[in-house]
Amino acid sequence: MATKRSSGAASKSASARNNKPDVTEDQLMSWYKDMLLMRRFEEKAGQLYGMGLIAGFCHLYIGQEAVVVGVQGALEEGDQVITGYRDHAHMLATGMDPNGVMAELTGREGGYSKGKGGSMHMFSRDKQFFGGHGIVGAQVPIGTGLAFSNKYKKNGKVCAAYFGDGAANQGQVYESFNMAKLWNLPVVYIIENNQYAMGTSVARASSETHLHKRGASFGIPGEEVDGMDVTAVYDAAKRAVEHARSGEGPFILEMKTYRYRGHSMSDPAKYRTRDEVNDIRDHKDPIDLARKIILEKGWSDEDALKEMDKEVKAIVNKSADFAKDSPEPDPSELYTDVLIEG
Repeated sequence: MATKRSSGAASKSASARNNKPDVTEDQLMSWYKDMLLMRRFEEKAGQLYGMGLIAGFCHLYIGQEAVVVGVQGALEEGDQVITGYRDHAHMLATGMDPNGVMAELTGREGGYSKGKGGSMHMFSRDKQFFGGHGIVGAQVPIGTGLAFSNKYKKNGKVCAAYFGDGAANQGQVYESFNMAKLWNLPVVYIIENNQYAMGTSVARASSETHLHKRGASFGIPGEEVDGMDVTAVYDAAKRAVEHARSGEGPFILEMKTYRYRGHSMSDPAKYRTRDEVNDIRDHKDPIDLARKIILEKGWSDEDALKEMDKEVKAIVNKSADFAKDSPEPDPSELYTDVLIEG
């Protein structure tokens, strides 16, 4: 998918987009393993949900792995990440322990929020991961606030604020855009356009379906990116992060991606055909695309990649065992981490 920009101010990178991103063997091999970990982790989470070990809401990221892996590759240590409720992969991308993430999903004491937060409410200040937010679009003003803090402190850090195509229609998003450009805050807004806001096609919900143009009236440049190609994501994210970090203000990246599962585990996804999903799986799967590049360049072979998959599955199985063996939080935990006024 060709990338496009909505602002002439951003056209200076056109020549860079016309060439294949310069990605090293170490980068692509690392990204491939990261995407595998996310895929296997989410598959295991789906299994545990089916067994009744995960309760409440559970939104899987299967199919979208290239987005967060590519963006994370462009960030530096200390940069912040904030997202919505389809968040497990973002946690893993920042380096959070799969054991702690899975334990939180199952509501266990060993989880990142001591079993009290569940799928949508995990945080790690150590990894600069600020959630997981269940309210649609709520993370956008918070991410803008993180960027304001960075500018105020002059620490050179950037905030990556993720949200979906459905959240792109929320009012607080545009208030955030206005403030971010008014003060030229170091924030990259990443719209993970997986084509369906819950069960509604973006074409039925948005009068302007090219979501990277949403910042035009504020003077925020935007770019449409093939979110199924981790190298394309990295290339675009690298330029967007550099734009924000250099003091030029916010940038919008619209990642054209696709989720294979329903909106959540309770969604049968009858609003689209099986043929549509299978066509994306067969021709645009982000892991398969990366694998093809790796094999073509001779950076690995089939046997080695199969062995890597076994290693990843062992990590995920260990996280599931850790979650099952971790006790439920003591009832006294209900009274911790609670702000009481008066």
